[in-house]
Amino acid sequence: MTRSVSVPVPGAPYEVEIGPDLLAGVGPRLRELSAARNVALVTDSNIAERWALGVDTSLARAGFNVTPMTVPAGEASKNWALAGQIVEAMAAARLGREDLVVAVGGGVIGDLAGFAAAVYQRGIAFAQVPTTLLAMVDSSVGGKTAVDLEAGKNLAGAFKQPIVVLADTATLATLPEPEWLSGVAEAVKSALLDSEEFTAWTESHASEIAARDSAVVEELIERCVAFKSAVVARDEREEGPRECLNYGHTLGHAIEKVAGYGTFTHGAAVAEGMRFAARIALGEGMADAEFVRRQDRLLDLVGLTSLELEPRVDLLLSAMHGDKKARAGSVRMVLPSAPGVWECTAVDDAVLSAHLAAWAATKGEARS
Repeated sequence: MTRSVSVPVPGAPYEVEIGPDLLAGVGPRLRELSAARNVALVTDSNIAERWALGVDTSLARAGFNVTPMTVPAGEASKNWALAGQIVEAMAAARLGREDLVVAVGGGVIGDLAGFAAAVYQRGIAFAQVPTTLLAMVDSSVGGKTAVDLEAGKNLAGAFKQPIVVLADTATLATLPEPEWLSGVAEAVKSALLDSEEFTAWTESHASEIAARDSAVVEELIERCVAFKSAVVARDEREEGPRECLNYGHTLGHAIEKVAGYGTFTHGAAVAEGMRFAARIALGEGMADAEFVRRQDRLLDLVGLTSLELEPRVDLLLSAMHGDKKARAGSVRMVLPSAPGVWECTAVDDAVLSAHLAAWAATKGEARS
């Protein structure tokens, strides 16, 4: 059975369809939604033969002229130069304003292809076909597209809503464990931000999530999409409530940048950032120790153990100042008080430095 969640963005509503064996129907489904003649099919080297070939065939049978565009797998491909190459390839293929970009892959491909669609001819339609858990629960929904710059992650981007998201859960069976856990981290983030009910449900189903139980995973994706849909419908441009979705990302993005993109998965870095943010919330009197312990327990239960790394506090603090939420020279973080209760607030450098030093000390103890 296919589950469907509406994303009622004003002026650009769409459906997120979730279930097994959706890839074979991508062509007919997009034909229902688009009169395009030409399609740019953007994917990566890991996905090209495993999943994108079937999508290519489905699109061709539905009457689309398909131009495949394949980039190297990994976060390093989410850069300005490759985005430019994709846009140039779209122009060479003579895509018009009425044509379509289809992203098949994880969050990197969705961000990259969506960004290219947003800037080509001032914007053409695109569809998301996510093949990773992270993309299904988070990055394929909401219309945020971006590439990384030398200065930091996702610093060049555009808002571009897809015309549909087709999440084929059968693709998750072959997902490597680190990539699986990366998506689980974003799902846990969504549960904690949403409500006590979603948090408790995730705790009670932690073992099934870790085991990739298909029914539980489909419900997890549906719940995450419903949560994000409600947030995006209220604040498409991240001018208020949508900031909550950056929980764990301030330190998480800094870890990714300082360690080198690809050293740790995005979700693993975000999970570490969630642990860190909860401790700042505790220190600032916003959360109690039980919330910190509860979050730690949940992350451990689903397999997201704390990262092993050698922190450079000075570099991490500098990277945190480059975060998109920073205002007037101050780092701003999403700090939780309880499930479903949070605040995005400025955190003084002295507080950040003290917490970073304490966090770095625990990493040193773990190595000794």
